Amino acid sequence: MKKPMSFSNIVCGLDIGTTKVAAIIAETNDEGDLQLRGLGHCPSHGLRRGIVVNLEETTADIERALQEAEREARVQVSSVWAGIAGEHIRGINSRGVIPVTRQRSEPIGEVTDIDVKRVVEAASAIALPMDRRMIHTFPQEFIVDKERGIKKPVGMAGVRLEADVHLVTAAVSSMQNIYKCARRAGVTVREIVLQPLASAYAVLTPDERELGVVLIDLGGGTSDVAIFFDGTIRHTAVVAYGGDYVTRDIAHGLRTPLESAERIKREHGAATEQAIRQDELIQIPGVGGRPPKKISRSILVSIIRPRLEEILTMAREEIREARCLELVTGGVVLTGGGAQMPGIEELAETVFDMPVRIGSPDMIGREEPFEPQFATGVGLVRYAQEQSQGISGNGNGSWLKKVGHFAKQLVS
Repeated sequence: MKKPMSFSNIVCGLDIGTTKVAAIIAETNDEGDLQLRGLGHCPSHGLRRGIVVNLEETTADIERALQEAEREARVQVSSVWAGIAGEHIRGINSRGVIPVTRQRSEPIGEVTDIDVKRVVEAASAIALPMDRRMIHTFPQEFIVDKERGIKKPVGMAGVRLEADVHLVTAAVSSMQNIYKCARRAGVTVREIVLQPLASAYAVLTPDERELGVVLIDLGGGTSDVAIFFDGTIRHTAVVAYGGDYVTRDIAHGLRTPLESAERIKREHGAATEQAIRQDELIQIPGVGGRPPKKISRSILVSIIRPRLEEILTMAREEIREARCLELVTGGVVLTGGGAQMPGIEELAETVFDMPVRIGSPDMIGREEPFEPQFATGVGLVRYAQEQSQGISGNGNGSWLKKVGHFAKQLVS
């Protein structure tokens, strides 16, 4: 028998991905730590490249994932924090400038919380097409009378206040479809969160975010890139290739159905030949009544490696074009389903020529760390906990304070 959900200490993250839908229910315990209550997941059938293309199938997948998580948690959720990704995501850097508020009797002003809010709003006041909405605003640094690198300007004396911010926008239609599918599945969406931001909550350390790190979420439809430096996001980008393209290459190269190619990739795939035994053979199912055949596993690697190398190289070019390479002294963190491929760490080190590690989130209540494919789900509940406790929200304090909110009224 399900118990009613307590909104004060239970949160649910919903990762609606191209290859899977995952729901994670967690609870804040008496010590203030997040503890796993339930996990549900199932294959995803209604998305392509992170975008909903079939409302009915996506709704059914969300229902299945939620029901499994609710059974394990023995609670019934009514609201979720949902992730969003896809090629429609855009990141923009912008700057706002305002005069610092001052008393008439004072020759110079003192920066207040209201000034900080005003300057961030000024930086966020960009013209957007009708089909796009802003979902996140990340202050990067404040400048008081040309003095740069200021994180907390409140209380400082000055005449002119500037703010550099990173803005993230999304397609209205994609947001609406997430709302609709969740509502049809019986839950409301409390907030839509950029998936690499959620993954960062799950796998990045404070030191990495300060020192400078690249997070690459290797998903099924796309690969999301987020660059962190000095405690905040500096750049976001989407590479239009993911694990599904590796599967298609395998299906084409081995002349096997996509379903078999996906199973072969998961069970026998590797990114480098150093990750396998050279004499190892694998069995390939026959097509059209033909008998199965055996091939060397190294042939499979020769199909997988070029595509993964291409994806990682495109991510590296995004970093280079954003002129952020000099900021990334903490290396690269890989997460998402693609990060589970044996040898991917070594391949990425070759491509980026810097230290690489795999980001596997953990949580109280689970004996072993989650697989990297659950990084977004774990990050969503950590983000939700922070928002629910009111830790962030004014753009000036914790490592990623969200200022901008999207308009929920867009969805009827």
